[in-house]
Amino acid sequence: MPTLNLIKNDPYLVPFEKTITYRYSNSILKLNDFISKNGSFVDSINGHLYYGLHKHDNSWVIREWAPNASSIYIVGDFSDWIPKEEFKFTNIGSGNWKCSIPLDVLKHEMLYKLLISWGPDSHERIPAYCRRVVQDEETKIYSAQVWDPPTSYHWLNKQPKKVVNPLIYEAHIGMATSELKVGSYIEFKENVLPRIASLGYNTIQLMAIQEHPYYGSFGYQVSNFFAPSSRFGTPEELKELIDEAHKLGIAVILDIVHSHAVKNEIEGLAKFDGTDYQYFHKGEKGDHPVWDSRCFNYSKDEVINFLLSNCKYWLEEFKFDGFRFDGVTSMIYNHHGLEIDFVDYGMYYNGEQNEDALTYLTLANILTHEVNPDAITIAEDVSGMPGIASPFKDGGYGFDFRMSMGVADYWIKTIKEKKDEAWHVGDIYYQLTNKRADERTISYAESHDQAMVGDQTIIFRLIGEQMYSSMQVKDESLVVERGIALHKMIRLISLATAGDGYLNFMGNEFGHPEWIDFPREGNNWSYQYARRQWELSDNKSLRYYFLKEFDKAMIYLINNSNTLSKKPSIMIQNVDDQVLIFERGDLIFIFNFNPSKSFTDYGFETKPGKYLVMINSDNAKFGGNNRNDDNVMPLTNFENNKHFLKLYIPSRSAMVLKPDNN
Repeated sequence: MPTLNLIKNDPYLVPFEKTITYRYSNSILKLNDFISKNGSFVDSINGHLYYGLHKHDNSWVIREWAPNASSIYIVGDFSDWIPKEEFKFTNIGSGNWKCSIPLDVLKHEMLYKLLISWGPDSHERIPAYCRRVVQDEETKIYSAQVWDPPTSYHWLNKQPKKVVNPLIYEAHIGMATSELKVGSYIEFKENVLPRIASLGYNTIQLMAIQEHPYYGSFGYQVSNFFAPSSRFGTPEELKELIDEAHKLGIAVILDIVHSHAVKNEIEGLAKFDGTDYQYFHKGEKGDHPVWDSRCFNYSKDEVINFLLSNCKYWLEEFKFDGFRFDGVTSMIYNHHGLEIDFVDYGMYYNGEQNEDALTYLTLANILTHEVNPDAITIAEDVSGMPGIASPFKDGGYGFDFRMSMGVADYWIKTIKEKKDEAWHVGDIYYQLTNKRADERTISYAESHDQAMVGDQTIIFRLIGEQMYSSMQVKDESLVVERGIALHKMIRLISLATAGDGYLNFMGNEFGHPEWIDFPREGNNWSYQYARRQWELSDNKSLRYYFLKEFDKAMIYLINNSNTLSKKPSIMIQNVDDQVLIFERGDLIFIFNFNPSKSFTDYGFETKPGKYLVMINSDNAKFGGNNRNDDNVMPLTNFENNKHFLKLYIPSRSAMVLKPDNN
């Protein structure tokens, strides 16, 4: 086999060529195995159309895979929850079971479950491929629900073309309301979608869509992989939300969880047929040591088919525009990346990798792009595995993007450990631009992780308790002024240096004042911290409004330029002054992190002509001190055969300039 481009492009990978080629060949073999069965890969992945409950012309048919079962019944409202012979499954071989039910027996919204036997006892289970699961408000028990509405959803809008540079608004449906409750798909469509569109984001990443029994898990303890969470509304209402986003030209990606599954047996896949190894690894290997969840066994064809079918289902049934794969690091290492520092290339090829998981992720990327060539896939991988966001043909694993998870960690460390006068602009620039040349990345200053209870958002680290006492515009507080100034600068430089895309968790754009804490016993099941106080960002007498307006300005600027398609280039990097100036595309970004010094006639060489001030973080409309007049266009001077811009750069401020081509 010829040397793969992944290795050609990085000489440091040459010692590991054998392993890289082996992984590539593994994926080819598994891909060809699927293709040989149906002539094409995409046509061979249809588990969601075979298993589960489906309505046919003459009957309902339900199929399940349960190799260890001795008998299966479907029970529900239609049978008084009693197992009856006419609702008994037939073993059709290879661990598969089937039951046919007359059309007039099952009605829309009827509840049902499976009664699976092994040994002497029977156990209630929810079908593995079930598409609708609901919880009884009184008993809190989950059941499958027949979902057969009189009319199917009619899509009104085309899906957007492939997003080249995603500007992602990470959102959670349930906590996207300001009320003390669980928000709905419809409320999100009506109240939050317009906000996202007005801010200029071109992509929404929806969290917690796959059904999960514990609301406080943030959606990361999935029980029913094919069921959109019923606590937010109906499947049709989710489709309506996505359709409306498409109307606004916004792509919608699913935060998909294929890294593990909830341990719950009655609601989920754990011991579905009585064994602990049907979908998961047997014994200790099947238990995640930190997440208290079950780890999939990606070596089994049935498991791969289940997960690949899940990808295809969300793409086709709900027209999601791609996925952000959660927990990739946990998937691809036997040690799950726990307490591991990835300090050299050998740690990616030392036998501690889950080769089956790498093969699965490669196939998932191939399938996703075959189903929808305009779809995007993003890997949440903190390890920096080479090739994770490189094309499969080059020897990579096929993700379009990798999350730059180190950036958020860097900001936390900087704010916590360094005095303002010690912020090193050279280090800032390096940390924010450090990435492999052959991969595309999504950068962010903070995501939902930093907003969780027990952690702190950037604004809270900067301002602390004065968030509650000094955010009125009329209030005078040096702490708040510093916090507001740095919040804007941190977000702008994270966006301006972002590899190929940017992410923001909802509410962080305006410095949401409170952490996220879902209802639980420890807080008396309160929704106080499981919501977003949008009204704060709308109130012009509060500084939150300024932060929202600044975020809107910077997102619009980047979204309406080709900035992220170009590489940044340093123009000035003065560590002593704490001034950093770089250009990217036709924009010039100017940052003065100095906490006390403003600079007059700060000069740097650039192209001749007049320049427009596109953004000035010190402008009063963004809560600044208005130390510059943005209506005065800077003009270059000609000195020593070079063209220079000489600017007044106030302390703790940032500007973005653009040549005036008129």
